[in-house]
Amino acid sequence: MAPTVHLDEMEVLISGAGPTGLVLALWLTRLGVRVRIVDKTSQPGTTSRALAVQARTLEFYGQLGFADKVVEQGRWATEANMWVGGQRAARISFDGMGSEVSPYPYPLIYPQDEHERLLIERLSELRVTVERETEVISFEETGDRVQVKLRKPDGREETCTVEYLAGCDGARSTTREHLGIGFPGGTYEHLFYVADVQATGQAVNGDLNIALERSDFLVVFPLKSEGRARFIGTVKDNPRKDEELSWESVNKGVVESLRTEVQRVNWFSTYRVHHRVADRFRKGRSFLLGDAAHIHSPVGGQGMNTGIGDAVNLAWKLAAVLRRRARVSLLDTYEPERIAFARRLVATTDRAFTTVTSSGALARMIRLRVVPVLVPLLFSSRVLRRLLFRTVSQVNVNYRASSLSRGRVGAVHAGDRLPWVKADADATSLGGESKDNFAPLKSLDWQLHVYGEAAPEVRAFSLEQKLPLHVFPWRAEMKRSGLRRSALYLVRPDGYVAVAVDRNCVETVRSYLAELGLSSV
Repeated sequence: MAPTVHLDEMEVLISGAGPTGLVLALWLTRLGVRVRIVDKTSQPGTTSRALAVQARTLEFYGQLGFADKVVEQGRWATEANMWVGGQRAARISFDGMGSEVSPYPYPLIYPQDEHERLLIERLSELRVTVERETEVISFEETGDRVQVKLRKPDGREETCTVEYLAGCDGARSTTREHLGIGFPGGTYEHLFYVADVQATGQAVNGDLNIALERSDFLVVFPLKSEGRARFIGTVKDNPRKDEELSWESVNKGVVESLRTEVQRVNWFSTYRVHHRVADRFRKGRSFLLGDAAHIHSPVGGQGMNTGIGDAVNLAWKLAAVLRRRARVSLLDTYEPERIAFARRLVATTDRAFTTVTSSGALARMIRLRVVPVLVPLLFSSRVLRRLLFRTVSQVNVNYRASSLSRGRVGAVHAGDRLPWVKADADATSLGGESKDNFAPLKSLDWQLHVYGEAAPEVRAFSLEQKLPLHVFPWRAEMKRSGLRRSALYLVRPDGYVAVAVDRNCVETVRSYLAELGLSSV
């Protein structure tokens, strides 16, 4: 019988120390929640497929105070080339796509293995260490606790008791399997490879390069170091087992057509792509996040960023419930808010991925003839460029249908991400310092925003509820972003608008806070 270890000081156990689990641990720890994070691997990943860090993820990191560090270590994707048959068919500029939408106007290329190491360092600064070679074997919910059986590095078993369990343990999630939650979907037929290389040639020019062929494709991601890149492509006609493959056994036709020479392969791995969404993201006191809840094709660089969005969504809700600052029913909103987006994403990326990889005649025609013509046309439209940025960057992800969203003022619906407004010399909050309107979000707490003039009753309400009020002098760009002058916005800890009402509707906000048990935030 396994010994029972009473860790009453631990409130949440996180199984899995990939980006999703690490961000969940960081956010919870910043909010004062005592966490324990375990991972069955002996070390952080040394190879990775995820490369894109989207603007919405960087905005979340801005709230935690280290977005600039991530940007410094990564590389902006500002230009892309599309190649067909070794000839450049299109050149696309991302310049200005998101400059009025987000403080991070481009996708950032930052490999997941490096990304994880940075997150682990930040977590260590908060005195939280990942427990390696430690895995969840089983767990049982007993009343208001979860008893979790762990296997330690030396093979010993340990039982710990926590209030909640977060399964961030990947596509083969033990948490999901133990909960008996279905994971419907499928697996694409092709085998893919990723290679970290040192190379020279026209595909290693600092841009993102996409090569499309009749029955093959290759994507080349530039990395921070000169001449270093990640190649992602397909493995064709492989008679051997996946694990026997190496760079030498991959068809080099596409690479050679790009007149690119690989001088050194730092590492090489193969993988299969799946498209699945769990039937549920929660059961009792256990939650599923990241790849444990949803996996999909790499089109658009959405997977890792979606898992991080799961972590942020759940973290502030768990913290509020654990600190008795909200009713436990707040946790009921995690699944509906995140599962709807996951399902849409899987359906969208599935269609796109099928077009890119299919060997059928129609798909091949679209890939080789239509896409190289259509994509530059789309990027030539200012309106479409902005829409594309908002979609791929996940800035457009919203919770309008959520039970936590109330009201609409102008173009801003409750449930939308708070529109970003650039800093201005005259833009001051009650603290008196010049800042953009995302700066107050670093508190990771509920707050009121007014753009224009705050009515006396709004200021009084803020003091009464001990709810921070941030007032930003009105500027023309605020109207362009969809905000309405002197309207009242209640903003959630994750930067989404919870309530959007006119300035004279303080009572709407009051009743909302009382309903959630947030009347003394």
